[in-house]
Amino acid sequence: MNDGYRRVPTRFGPETRFDVAPVAAVPFRVAQETELERLKARLLREYLNEHPEPGFNGYLRRAANEAAALAWMSPFPLLVFPTLFEEKAEAALRHAERQAHVRLRTAELMTV
Repeated sequence: MNDGYRRVPTRFGPETRFDVAPVAAVPFRVAQETELERLKARLLREYLNEHPEPGFNGYLRRAANEAAALAWMSPFPLLVFPTLFEEKAEAALRHAERQAHVRLRTAELMTV
């Protein structure tokens, strides 16, 4: 056996129990979530009305979902979301237009 081995006596005190009641850290977050969804739907509807082309629909919906996910990570999602969505939507529209242009050029090359 190890020469440095020493038995340590253990002593236990009386058993102690605690009553733990879970408390929500941020109880109004659920209300914010529904408000964020309403705001997202309203802004998305406005952008879809401005750009009714079917090709833009998916890009704008994806931009709205990404902006909502990023905004939700901030302490004030309802304040952050409109600007985030505007930036993401403009980038998505530029991307969609660029993709349409590439498809058009590719189709022209394929017919030649």
